[in-house]
Amino acid sequence: MTESQSVPRTQPTARTCPFDPPPEYKTLREQEPIAPMTFRDGLTGLLASSYDEVRAVLGDPRFGSNRRVVRPGDSTTDESPLPPPAPGMFIMMDAPEHTRYRRLLTGQFTVRRMRQLTPLVEQFVTERLDAMADVEGPVDLVRAFALPIPSLVICELLGVPYADRERFQRDSAAMINLGTSAEAAQRATVSINQLIHQLVLTKRAEPTDDLLSDLVQAGDLTDEELTNVGTLLLIAGHETTANMIALGTMCLLENPEQLAALRADPTLMDGAVEELLRYLTIVQFGPRRTAHKDVELNGRQIKAGTTVLTSVVSANRDATHFPGDPDVFDVRRPNSPHLAFGHGIHQCLGQQLARVEMKVALSALFDRFPTLRLAVPAKDVPMRDDMIIYGVHALPVTW
Repeated sequence: MTESQSVPRTQPTARTCPFDPPPEYKTLREQEPIAPMTFRDGLTGLLASSYDEVRAVLGDPRFGSNRRVVRPGDSTTDESPLPPPAPGMFIMMDAPEHTRYRRLLTGQFTVRRMRQLTPLVEQFVTERLDAMADVEGPVDLVRAFALPIPSLVICELLGVPYADRERFQRDSAAMINLGTSAEAAQRATVSINQLIHQLVLTKRAEPTDDLLSDLVQAGDLTDEELTNVGTLLLIAGHETTANMIALGTMCLLENPEQLAALRADPTLMDGAVEELLRYLTIVQFGPRRTAHKDVELNGRQIKAGTTVLTSVVSANRDATHFPGDPDVFDVRRPNSPHLAFGHGIHQCLGQQLARVEMKVALSALFDRFPTLRLAVPAKDVPMRDDMIIYGVHALPVTW
């Protein structure tokens, strides 16, 4: 058993390719899969970079949720105690508090229920493609297609008036941009909470056929809890999927032989979606966990209170788990469970919905526009390097 005594290095953040994680992660996986690290926000701890270590930390109840985010102007330090999470913010909680919320929501996100949403997703996709076809291009695929589809779907699922979409898209982007000041992030949080709180009051007075009304009628949650749960679902329900659709489109366009294989055999799409999720892994900074007690992990002693950053983007490129060359995008890759949706009690609730949206959106997009191509060189596409959720700020395309 060993303890890490070496000087912490700086967390890798610089990408050399828009689809690949920083190359330093490969060295870390092979030489020191749990390494002392100074994170990009200045805090220190350990970074887990291999598949086995990341999966072990995410699945071990001895590691508690740690959602500390340090922004410009914050005075937070490693020793600053984390405040208790607000009621309803279940992604920041451990069992048994987390379990209470998770049980209420699990039945809302079953595979069967998500598949029942497929006709609605298809309707929204068709409407956006029709709107794109009326333009002579080029268009920004993010604004015209990738962002509206999951926004429409999550609004429909929660019962949010779609007229409020611009507001919550703006606010959610500010909340997950690590370059946003603490003050601006707080303003965005207050704004989106006000939107959801008003919706909760409306659903209490006049419940409708949607997820938020179901939670209201369950009678177990306060208005504050419902507001925070709704905020979490609203943000998670569109930011991640929108960026997977946009970045996935760019990836396919930049790998024409893989796109040709999909065109020749549409039955490959299910596997292609899983490969895109693995290969791109858009959650690039986290999640973090904190050891509740001294833990031995693969021969290494981790002291209680130590923060461990799990690099899922690195774990999904681990050659010991993904045979062949994991740095190659291959729509025919044999299925092997990736960690794009996390692992353990915090595994993504909406993963089945994300799969449905990606499959429907990408299939229909390339069917409708068989000559789709980037309207600018790939090097000129603005990437979301400064965001917790990686992707593209804009994707100019034409056909």
